[in-house]
Amino acid sequence: MQEVGPFVSPYGLDNHGIRNIGMAFWNFPTPALYEQAVRRGEGILAHGGALVTRTGHHTGRSPNDRFVVDEPSSRDQIWWGDINRPMSEPQFEELHRRMLAYLQGRDLFVQDCYAVADPALRLPIRVITETAWHNLFARNMFFWATRQDIENLRPDFTIIHAPRFHAVPETDGTRSGVFIVVHFGKRLILIGGTSYAGEIKKSIFSVLNYLLPSQGILPMHCSANEGPEGDVAIFFGLSGTGKTTLSADKSRTLIGDDEHGWGPNGVFNFEDGCYAKVIRLDPEAEPEIYSTTKRFATILENVMVHMDDRRLELDDDSLTENTRASYPLSHIPNASRTGRGGHPKNIIMLTCDAFGVMPPISRLTPEQAMYHFLSGYTAKLAGTERGVKEPQEVFSTCFGAPFLPRHPTVYADLLGKLMAEHQAKCWLINTGWSGGRVGVGERIRIGHTRAMIRAVLSGRLDDAPVRQDGNFGVLVPESCPDVPAEILDPRTTWADKAGYDDAARDLTRRFATNFAQFESAVNDEVKAVAVRPAS
Repeated sequence: MQEVGPFVSPYGLDNHGIRNIGMAFWNFPTPALYEQAVRRGEGILAHGGALVTRTGHHTGRSPNDRFVVDEPSSRDQIWWGDINRPMSEPQFEELHRRMLAYLQGRDLFVQDCYAVADPALRLPIRVITETAWHNLFARNMFFWATRQDIENLRPDFTIIHAPRFHAVPETDGTRSGVFIVVHFGKRLILIGGTSYAGEIKKSIFSVLNYLLPSQGILPMHCSANEGPEGDVAIFFGLSGTGKTTLSADKSRTLIGDDEHGWGPNGVFNFEDGCYAKVIRLDPEAEPEIYSTTKRFATILENVMVHMDDRRLELDDDSLTENTRASYPLSHIPNASRTGRGGHPKNIIMLTCDAFGVMPPISRLTPEQAMYHFLSGYTAKLAGTERGVKEPQEVFSTCFGAPFLPRHPTVYADLLGKLMAEHQAKCWLINTGWSGGRVGVGERIRIGHTRAMIRAVLSGRLDDAPVRQDGNFGVLVPESCPDVPAEILDPRTTWADKAGYDDAARDLTRRFATNFAQFESAVNDEVKAVAVRPAS
């Protein structure tokens, strides 16, 4: 085995059972990984300098192919079920053995880095990949290790990533050839059968979701930013709700766009990069993110390129709706240098209600915040996934169910405790439809949503007159600066009032059905604010 690179770790690959490989490329910097990716046919350069790659059949996460090894050190802490499917230790060992055999004779790329911006909590990780561009992805998304770090680095968790190696379902107990397996005892993650790079970052997010609650720290699937006066806001939301877009505000400092922790010293980013959806990106509404698509070090997944001039076609969804850009956080002009901020003053929960029922903005009590955190509601739009013809409700608890190793109430209880301790306000903002469901009404204008968020962050809604929504019990401001008053009451925007009432009954019923799984595990105060089917 030949090892090359600016920082070759003394803690070698043999410590991971990896032997007899071709070349080991250690801690290559971004330009060198670019060169390797292009030379190996893994991607092409687009106009402006981004690296454009394809992920093949898998253009998004594979949540049904995610497994946690059933082993003694973590067994009693895991929320077993459809989210955390068990894999036996013998099955893991056999899969791992064959994966190591597959890697023999191949070139590998190794990136030593860290997760977590807080120096007191940072997690040393090693990402070993069979492709240069996935190693570049890790370099984009995590914090770089220095030469001095690498001399002493012993990874707390290691990812072995081999997208061309597939599981054998009959032997390995998997659903398909794709697998994402976490062994908390061995502190090892195996990923195979998929080239979708998001599996790398989300596997580390799952690890942090397991490790941090025992330290009194809430891991969060959210973006975060900070105002000139040091006021921090966090934005919870599932894909498509606007979490990344709405937190990228040129008047505020971006702490991060996707994964954070909230602990005794405030909020901190888990990552040093962003992974944004870029389908139909609007250069006027989303200028900060749009500019990153034309920058060196950005990786564009499944974005179409005009081959004659290498210019991007961001509106083209022929490969997937889930086109992505991975870029260093420093590509955002007003990004935080430290990745840290104080305790949040405002918590914003985003939903994209395609049924046109929910108010565009409402204030939540702490108990309602815990309820909606456990619910994690948004709607899946027709056309975004194969076979989806009508809007479908999505309840992803804690706005990140696929990444929660522990029971959701662990995270909800931490949220309630931290909100009470630091007097944080919580708001529910609907970025979905008004005047009817999708196909009938219109999507709430992003300019109006931004105006609502500005009003929240400036404190102008703190003492505003409110009314209680009859379906969800939340408090809806009667007016909001720069927002037409008529859109604040969703029922008034529908021409068909009886149609609105029918849609409201249907959606509240879905809320109630989903929350039944948590009722026995929450306190009476949260039960009292649970949404009941509208009469």
